[in-house]
Amino acid sequence: MAFSSTSSLSVILFQVYFTSLLFTSISSLKTPKHYVVYMGGPVEGELHNGEASYLQMLDTLLPREESERRKGVHHYKHAFRGFSAMLTEEEAAAFSGIWPESPSFNDKGFGAIPSKWKGTCMGGPDFNKSHCNRKLIGARYYTSTGATSARDVDGHGTHTASTAAGAHVDGVSDRGLARGTAKGGQPGCRIAAYKVCNSDGCPGSALLKAMDDAVNDGVDLISMSIGRNAQSTRDYLSDPIAIGSFHAEHKGIMVIVSAGNDGPDPSTVGNLAPWLFTVAASNIDRDFQSSLILGSGKVLRGAGIHFANATRSKAYPLVYARNAGAASTPIEEARACLPGSLDPKKVAGKVVVCVMSSTTTKRIIKLVLEDAGCKGLILVNEREKIMASNSGDFPHSEVDMTYGYKILKYILHTKNPTVTIAPTVEVKRSKPAPVVAIFSSRGPASLTPNILKPDIMAPGALILAALPPPETAKPSTPTYGLRSGTSMACPHVTGAAAFVKALHPTWTPSMIKSALMTTAISYDNMRRAVTNTSGLTSTPHETGAGEIDPHRAVNPGLVFETTAHDYLQFLCYYGYSEKKINKALTKTKVICSKKASEDLISTINYPSISIGNLRRGQRYGRMIERTVTNVGPEKNVTYVAHVVAPEGLIVQVAPKRLVFGESVSKVSFKVWFYGKKPASKSYHHGSIEWSDGYHLVRSVFSVNII
Repeated sequence: MAFSSTSSLSVILFQVYFTSLLFTSISSLKTPKHYVVYMGGPVEGELHNGEASYLQMLDTLLPREESERRKGVHHYKHAFRGFSAMLTEEEAAAFSGIWPESPSFNDKGFGAIPSKWKGTCMGGPDFNKSHCNRKLIGARYYTSTGATSARDVDGHGTHTASTAAGAHVDGVSDRGLARGTAKGGQPGCRIAAYKVCNSDGCPGSALLKAMDDAVNDGVDLISMSIGRNAQSTRDYLSDPIAIGSFHAEHKGIMVIVSAGNDGPDPSTVGNLAPWLFTVAASNIDRDFQSSLILGSGKVLRGAGIHFANATRSKAYPLVYARNAGAASTPIEEARACLPGSLDPKKVAGKVVVCVMSSTTTKRIIKLVLEDAGCKGLILVNEREKIMASNSGDFPHSEVDMTYGYKILKYILHTKNPTVTIAPTVEVKRSKPAPVVAIFSSRGPASLTPNILKPDIMAPGALILAALPPPETAKPSTPTYGLRSGTSMACPHVTGAAAFVKALHPTWTPSMIKSALMTTAISYDNMRRAVTNTSGLTSTPHETGAGEIDPHRAVNPGLVFETTAHDYLQFLCYYGYSEKKINKALTKTKVICSKKASEDLISTINYPSISIGNLRRGQRYGRMIERTVTNVGPEKNVTYVAHVVAPEGLIVQVAPKRLVFGESVSKVSFKVWFYGKKPASKSYHHGSIEWSDGYHLVRSVFSVNII
């Protein structure tokens, strides 16, 4: 996805990979190449037994016991004051960085590095300073153990960096799939990579130091593909990402982050601070099919990506997991292929039909079958819309319940059932798209339901981008792969933000954020409202303001400017004392209102609106005020309001016309929300749209009627 090819911006990318990332390329257990070590406790909603944890570790390259975090003390002086201290481990992380030899980081066509750049290119045993160029202008690392350079190991950093700002590279593919031209969202941007994690984890001290360095180095944008678990963020002033990004925002540097990969459960979104731009993930209009050829000759289309040798595709015996359970295993566990539920003697050498369960993941099922010596997987998904996932060299196909019944009927009525899992084929212009990715973390925000998170949605499922080459290949060998996660969605928004900033260099981060949010798309390529994988109309808790549309964002008409005062008042409303805010975040004395309450969080000048608790009845209405700034080409212009309100909610706007002139660039309006007495006690979603006949400025809202 490219929006422009010229820009003097420097995009900084923090490369971090979390083991909660779903559907990534899976390496063979016998020849691991990447090092991803799980450091935290199990994520709520996943299997908690020891075998499941072990199987997840098999997919993370070199397993090792949790080791003591090493202390690293850093002095902060550029964006904020203080010293780092050893923080409690909260996340699972792996080390990453960047692969400088990738053609996505070639500097052809780039001029001299801007004089404002104050950064450095740190060398190491496998990373020379000469690896930096006029495109990749900086590289730092902060690992006190393990890695000794900014070089990428697991591919996550290289993938996200090239997605945000990679150069044009023709004729690339993932082993023949998704063939085409690779290019980042803003190919003309320069990149500085800051490697903040190693095999022992991702210390908050390293994150803080990296953001502090980035501010001093002179970056314009910070892209952090770090999906925080909602439970790991207990408050804002103990969150290194929230603290570091607050200071970056204060310096005019926009910080874009991942929403996390703990969907589809509600209240799983992470990175909740309002000064962060939090990104959810969607699919794109490209799908991948792995068809099934039953022994009867019947062909069924399934979804999936695998790289089993296509020339050796053959029929294998087919068995239903329910009929292959281990002794004393409950039938429901066997049919779901839970760890320890299958009898290896009954499934080895066969393709196994498993039924998706809420108590496991696709990755765990795949590993269970591999461990049992199976030849392939047919996954029947009766809960969600089927979406292709990447199982590496292990043949698999995912089908819906309709096809699932046909397969089970064939097994039941056939003495020796067999199946062939055909090679994966690419399907272009698939519909519907976008669809909210099943793994994308959802709102409402657990800490502050009066701020709507995530903010926006971008492509994050099976995204093709640069990767380090195989160990046996030359370092400069062009290598590209398909990966999924909100980590992949985050750099799409970074590229879009760079595109907008290149055309509007004086705009503040909140103005760029507003422009992208209020112009976001709420419909799919079938001209219907965007749906989730259950086929239901999505809500702002899944999509934020909607899917990014960078070209519309460069001319949004109006923007909502969220100021430093708004952010400081947000902290007051959240419940922090003036003393604590002043000590932690600012030298400016903050004065909190004596009437500060969490309800007032809804009143900060944010592009979206969220009300966490609205009582039913006319007497319990809530008033929210917003101010918009005219940034359109016409100074004398009038915008008219249109409210899209759901059943159960009365929404009134005043004034209904916003009149701007030569001396009037900012206008305020008020919105009243009333919950109808018959309304259900739940969240109700809608939008307020302002139009001048050309621009459409859309603010989504979510209101919880209690």
